[in-house]
Amino acid sequence: MFSVGSKIVHPMHGAGIIRQIEEKKILGEVKQYYILQLPCNDMNVMIPVDSENSVGIRNIEDRSVMQRAVRVLSENSSTMDRNWNRRYRENMEKLKTGDVFAVAEVVRNLIRAGRHKSLSAGETKMLSNAKQILISEMILSCDISKAEAEQIIEDAVSNREFLQEEESEE
Repeated sequence: MFSVGSKIVHPMHGAGIIRQIEEKKILGEVKQYYILQLPCNDMNVMIPVDSENSVGIRNIEDRSVMQRAVRVLSENSSTMDRNWNRRYRENMEKLKTGDVFAVAEVVRNLIRAGRHKSLSAGETKMLSNAKQILISEMILSCDISKAEAEQIIEDAVSNREFLQEEESEE
């Protein structure tokens, strides 16, 4: 069980700080909930304490792990299925793991795919959510602003893209 003040990551909402743990009666059932404050959009999320294992809640990664995740952003894009529906499902499965490297991979691949061909509405929303998940963890683990995290992501994704363009011209 986590405690008030813990910095945790919810796979589908991103990183935040547990501001309180409270009991609530919802649908006639009394349960304990973490009240997670997310840094990106000043939103609070209620997470049932008894679901922390099944949902995949984890502690935030430290700065060195986040630096490795940024390197993932600058690596070559993964091969993605041409069928948007299969591609969407594969990316959703990666996001559900809550693994910071999988999230970085989804962000990198979708940003680059969107630069070459417009993304479907579902993939556009997925990219936005995946970026927020990654940004929120960068903010809390590296003690940086949202704007700095966004710039780091953009620079990392663009840097490899620039290098690949140079290599293909030679």
